Amino acid sequence: MRARNFPARLSAGAFILNSGIGKLKADEQMAAQIHGMATGTYPFLSKLEPERFTKMLAYGEIVVGTLLLAPMVPDRVAGAGLTAFAGGLIGLYLRTPGMRQDGTLRPTQQGTAIAKDSWLLGMGLTLLLSV
Repeated sequence: MRARNFPARLSAGAFILNSGIGKLKADEQMAAQIHGMATGTYPFLSKLEPERFTKMLAYGEIVVGTLLLAPMVPDRVAGAGLTAFAGGLIGLYLRTPGMRQDGTLRPTQQGTAIAKDSWLLGMGLTLLLSV
């Protein structure tokens, strides 16, 4: 890990790791909400039970967060994981009705929570392209 990339890796990694740990404790209702939003954008996920999907998502977030926080993981590897994760979030933003103002990329009030995650994509790409 390059020292100049440490702040980005620390902030994104801690945030994503915490999110994954929180999802491990998701109850049935929370799992259904998370699964419902994901299947609205990615219909193939409807084959998974909500609880199973939420656990898999939680473990995925824990892996990405850990990759970012582990200093022995090269920036490009951590960046690839973060870029893939952020790409999924941006897909939710772009494909979920009601997230964007009609005909624009500008978020609605509801879409702001996901649109702001575009910074994760920028961090991931920066790490991925790091030389």
